[in-house]
Amino acid sequence: MIEEAHDDSDASFEPPKTPAHKRKSTSGVSTSKKAKIASSSSSASSGVLNKQYSELASSVLANGANFYTKSENQDAASDAAVTLAGYTKQLEVALGEAFKSSGAIPAAEPKTGVELTAAAGRIRKAAVSGIKKQMSWKPSCKTNSSKWSYDGLCADRHVFATVLRLDGPITWKMKKFTKDEFENALGNITASVRYDTLRITSDINVRYNSESGEFKFSGSYGRGY
Repeated sequence: MIEEAHDDSDASFEPPKTPAHKRKSTSGVSTSKKAKIASSSSSASSGVLNKQYSELASSVLANGANFYTKSENQDAASDAAVTLAGYTKQLEVALGEAFKSSGAIPAAEPKTGVELTAAAGRIRKAAVSGIKKQMSWKPSCKTNSSKWSYDGLCADRHVFATVLRLDGPITWKMKKFTKDEFENALGNITASVRYDTLRITSDINVRYNSESGEFKFSGSYGRGY
């Protein structure tokens, strides 16, 4: 029997192709990363311009703590809080991008007269309360030489000037006020102790750091007679 010869070669056979090398991106940023950045920017922009979120924030601020009690249920209030938290982060991102692109930080809008009065009122109230708490009876009260000092924070020079009922922003670092000047600005400051009343008995030194917003009131107190 004649054996049929077989050709071991296969006409359809092709040599293995050398895998093509991927070219590195010359931009240094992958496509996926670019997409993420674009998505983040888009999200931030839409957050800034989102009228619905802005109105929700205004509603919360207008109602204060009552916003939660006025909500239909606690879940609705919780959802609002989460939404506003996300909106805040979007605004932070957009603001950061604006700073980077402009290279400058925009100046804050000046407070209105009503806002200045309200901010100054809160600082006065806290200062008077803090000073009174220090006015306890000591033997030195008999000579009107007991010491007190109060440290606070007020980043706005215009607000601090309003606290002291001065015209224009604070430009000095230290200034001495008479007892009457100080109490005309902050109110009468006295503290009741057993069988007596303590009061400020000296001029008051006022120090203010406009860069950090830190301030300090200091003086003496005693029986006043």
